[in-house]
Amino acid sequence: MRVLITGAGGFVGHHLSAHLGRVQAKARLIGTTLFPSETVHQTVHEHHRIDLKAYEQVRNLLEDCIPDAIYHLAAQAFVPRSFEDPWETLENNILAQLNIIRACLELDIQPRILIVSSAEIYGAVAPDRLPLKEDAAIRPTNPYSVSKVAQDMLALQYYLSHDLPIMRARPFNHIGPGQNDRFVAPAFAKQIAAIEEGAGDAVIYVGNLEAKRDFTDVRDIVRAYHMIVEGGTPGEAYNIASGLAHSIRNLLDTLLQLSDIEIEVRVDPARLRPVDVPEIRGDSSKLRRDTGWQPKLSFEDTLRDVLTDCRGRLKES
Repeated sequence: MRVLITGAGGFVGHHLSAHLGRVQAKARLIGTTLFPSETVHQTVHEHHRIDLKAYEQVRNLLEDCIPDAIYHLAAQAFVPRSFEDPWETLENNILAQLNIIRACLELDIQPRILIVSSAEIYGAVAPDRLPLKEDAAIRPTNPYSVSKVAQDMLALQYYLSHDLPIMRARPFNHIGPGQNDRFVAPAFAKQIAAIEEGAGDAVIYVGNLEAKRDFTDVRDIVRAYHMIVEGGTPGEAYNIASGLAHSIRNLLDTLLQLSDIEIEVRVDPARLRPVDVPEIRGDSSKLRRDTGWQPKLSFEDTLRDVLTDCRGRLKES
């Protein structure tokens, strides 16, 4: 079996490669990256550095490897960056996926394809509409979520028009070791680790602490991706969520409790988003019913691993 993972050098790509290396030891893992600085997990057998926005590069890769399954993870995933350069995010996220689909059609191959959408497509929701199910209204609040709506609908359209076995994952917030410190949990954890090492004042800078999010460990997320590819229904969309909402304040407090240092908290206006969703929480009952998936790692254990990872990276730097 040949498995293609786009964005294999990213946070989720590393964890997915590690997971598939354990549970599909006989599969040949093929990974793509874009930037020279990106590396892939040791379980990846073939590494290709290509620009997924370039159709000929994508077609040549698929013709060479003829994958049985494709996990399309590659994307611009940082919401604030999408406000700074909306077209970069839209072009990157939409065109890369379209090229993969077009190449499959031109080569007349039908791998099982997982398209990673996002819970961001649901936008701001009244509390009485939570938890969100897959049939909830789509109300994007930033250019990133607009790109994910387009990816989601393109996947559905090509399933309906060409019967491609495409499934859509709609993950809610995922955190875990190895995540870029542009994101909230490692951003806090990195500051705590630096303070523990005596770097600067014992002050941590924060944005909006009242927003509530549904956090799932990335290692549970990639298990869900694999289970969707293996047992999901083509054409369907699947929320991946814990069903519990934790405030950013709770996340920070949990990390602070894992440190012996007394740390002051200050609000930094630069960390506030132009639009913020007060609360989001997902219903993953369809995923659980169709695949048997259940999250295994607790919120507290995940944050402990995030802080441990940031401490280790700081010592190595």
